[in-house]
Amino acid sequence: MAKTFFVTGTDTEVGKTFVSAALLHAAAAMGKRTLGLKPVASGCEQTPEGLRNEDALALQQYATVKLPYAQVNPVALEPAIAPHIAAQQAGRTLSAPRLVGLCRGALMTPHDFSLVEGAGGWLTPLNPREYLSDLAAMLDIPVILVVGMRLGCINHALLTVEALRGRRLKLAGWVANQVSEETMPQLSDNLETLSARISAPCLGVVPRAEAPDSPSVQTALRLAPLFEV
Repeated sequence: MAKTFFVTGTDTEVGKTFVSAALLHAAAAMGKRTLGLKPVASGCEQTPEGLRNEDALALQQYATVKLPYAQVNPVALEPAIAPHIAAQQAGRTLSAPRLVGLCRGALMTPHDFSLVEGAGGWLTPLNPREYLSDLAAMLDIPVILVVGMRLGCINHALLTVEALRGRRLKLAGWVANQVSEETMPQLSDNLETLSARISAPCLGVVPRAEAPDSPSVQTALRLAPLFEV
């Protein structure tokens, strides 16, 4: 049975896509057929083929199951702003049930391991009543939390974990991603604090690297707990 996870982050720009791509590559190295989705993306660029988002393209690149771009990223919005505001400007309405249908359609493609990546943090609004977290809840899939290791990450991570618990969603694991070129001061102390307060397994402490398939990144990841969920 395929394993599917929702990937969220403690904030925007914490490396969700980098970690997602690294997880897809690691799963592929285990012989798994992999698939990555970015249902909603803002900050897309106009190309001859239409709007394209670099995060969605990265997921498409690192997945072994090659879906059409429109299935990887069905809602592509140009301004690099909050998705619900970008949608309003484009005269569109975002809907969690509609996104669920689009994701389920793509996930019907045969595969072993798939990731549905959010946008921004856990409570990114879709419309006046719904959040991207509703997509994870309606899909009823476990969540992987990417923690951007910088000042404030402990508070942001624990708030996200608390919000997940409130929705009765399972946290499959968390990844500590070193987002800055300079190592975070007291990194080991921060990791120890997070590990002591988050009951889900740490899937890796990902170093700063140029590419998700870098050996330093791949050796840092631990996927085994994801196949035990």
